[in-house]
Amino acid sequence: MRMHARLSLLALAALALSAEVACVPQERISGQAKVTDGDSLEIGATRLRLFGVDAVEGRQSCTRDGRTWPCGNEAARTLRGLIGDRTVSCTKRDVDSYGRIVAVCRSGAADLGAEMVRAGFATAYRRYSKDYVDEENEARSARRGIWAGEFTNPESYRHDETPAQARNSPVPPQRPPRDGCYIKGNINGEGARIYHLPGSPSYDDTHIDESKGERWFCTESEARAAGWRAPHG
Repeated sequence: MRMHARLSLLALAALALSAEVACVPQERISGQAKVTDGDSLEIGATRLRLFGVDAVEGRQSCTRDGRTWPCGNEAARTLRGLIGDRTVSCTKRDVDSYGRIVAVCRSGAADLGAEMVRAGFATAYRRYSKDYVDEENEARSARRGIWAGEFTNPESYRHDETPAQARNSPVPPQRPPRDGCYIKGNINGEGARIYHLPGSPSYDDTHIDESKGERWFCTESEARAAGWRAPHG
């Protein structure tokens, strides 16, 4: 009986704890927003990225009717238009490697992520969420925004770190700050920390910018211990 009573008390305590956690409010940020690109904005000093969507980059161009057009600039203008002068309210979902809060943001009743995908200026970021797949299918069927022609997937665009002009220009090799520490610890456009060994396919094209948190490593084990991984494939 005593054992049964103890188990019952433990079960009740666990239920009470679960209820307490469930009642903890999610972090919210609200205020006047400044748009920085099609899926990023700032509210005061807080930098935010829309959850579950991936918009074309601000400097990105797309093709429509055989002509290029500044789809990245148009994406930012679309987001500004959705917000207008209304207060934006965001609910935090995560924090990315750049320190930005990843959040579902609303302007009035409108989910900004959903509206950007529906307008055809952002894709559903399936790696992190399937929330906006229906809106993407709708935009594709209606040939809205980027779906009216050809475009590079935003993630693929970011991974092409060096523009063609730069690739065709000779770039002097970087020297590591310490002798024998030749492994390059790069942070790509998605914030993934990837190390490159001398002689690997991306080694010569990878430029280390220590002001952005990128690093040089002496050994693979040192890189892995610091949170970097080898490239896939």
